[in-house]
Amino acid sequence: MRGVVMHGPGDVRVEDRDDPRIVHPTDAVIRLSATCICGSDLWPYRGEDEVHDAPMGHEYVGVVEEVGSDVRNVKPGQFVVGSFVSSDNTCEICAAGYQSRCVQGELMGNIGTQAQYARIPLADGTLVATPGMPPDALIPSLLAASDVLGTGWFAAVAADAGPGKVVTVVGDGAVGLLGVMAARQLGAERIIVMSRHRDRQALAREFGATDVVEERGDEGVAAIKDLTGGLGAHSVIEAVGTQQSMMQAISATRPGGHVGFVGLSHDVNLPGDELFFSMVHLHGGLAPVRRFLPELIRLIWNGKIDPGKVFDLSLPLADAAEGYKAMDERRAIKVLLTV
Repeated sequence: MRGVVMHGPGDVRVEDRDDPRIVHPTDAVIRLSATCICGSDLWPYRGEDEVHDAPMGHEYVGVVEEVGSDVRNVKPGQFVVGSFVSSDNTCEICAAGYQSRCVQGELMGNIGTQAQYARIPLADGTLVATPGMPPDALIPSLLAASDVLGTGWFAAVAADAGPGKVVTVVGDGAVGLLGVMAARQLGAERIIVMSRHRDRQALAREFGATDVVEERGDEGVAAIKDLTGGLGAHSVIEAVGTQQSMMQAISATRPGGHVGFVGLSHDVNLPGDELFFSMVHLHGGLAPVRRFLPELIRLIWNGKIDPGKVFDLSLPLADAAEGYKAMDERRAIKVLLTV
C-alpha cells in the first residue's frame, strides 16, 4: 500500500509500506476513506520533536475490511470512526471515561494512518460504526470527530463550559476552532476566541464565537479581563501547548474558574506561586475522544454540526508533502487527504 513516511524534519514522502494484517484476534483492518494532517504532526516536521523514518497519521475513517476472531462489535463492510488512541473500552480507566489512557491502549500514530489501509488494535473498543454508509459530504466531519472535534469537545468539557459561562479559547488552529463549536453546543453564553488571523476569526464566528481578541500575552489577558468586568472568563480552552499559551490561559481565568488544556505540551512549566494564588481548576491532557464519539457521530449524522468546515484544503494522499508545507506555512488550517 501507499503511505506517508517522515524521514526527518521537512522530509515527507509517500511510498510503499507493508500492507497491514491481523496480528491479534482483537484487531481489525480498515480501508481508509480519508485521513488528514494534524497540527501535532508539525512538531517533528519543524524539528521540534525527533523523527526518523516514521509512518505518519493518527486520524482516520473508513470501511472495515477484515476482523480478528475475537472482534464482535464491528464487521466487514461497516463504515467506522476511531480515536487516535486504541482502547479496550472495558478497563477501569476506560470505564471512568479516560480511554486515551487505557491500560492496553496504543497511540495510532505508531501505526500511521496517513495511508490506504490501517490495522486497528482493540477494534471492539476503538471503533464506532456509523448508522449506515455515509454520503461523501459527511466524511470530512466524521474524520474531524476522530481527533480535532473530539479533542476540542474534551477541552470544553474539561473547562466546564456550559450555560451562563463566558468561555475563552486560546489557539485558533483546528482544535481551538472546534473547541468554539463544542462550547456553543454545550450552551456557553459568550465565547471569546484569541486569534490574529482573519480567515480563522471568520470560521470561529461561524462556529459560535461572539468576540475576538487579537492581543497575546499580558495584553491579551488584559483584553479578556476588560470583556469580563475585570474578573476573567469562567472557562478557558488551551489548545496550543506552549508556555505562553498555558500561562495566558491560566491568567485569563477567574478565581474558581476552569482551564481545559489539550495543546500538546512542549516545555511547559507551571510556576507554583502563580498557580497557587490563581485558584483555578486545571484539567486536560490526551483527549479521551472515544468517550465522545457516539454523541459526536449522532450530531454529525443528524446535521446538527458541521465540523468538516475546518478542512480548508483537500489533497490526494500522493500530495501529502504539499499538505504539510501548507499547514507549516499557515496557508491551511487543516488538510484533508483523500485516499
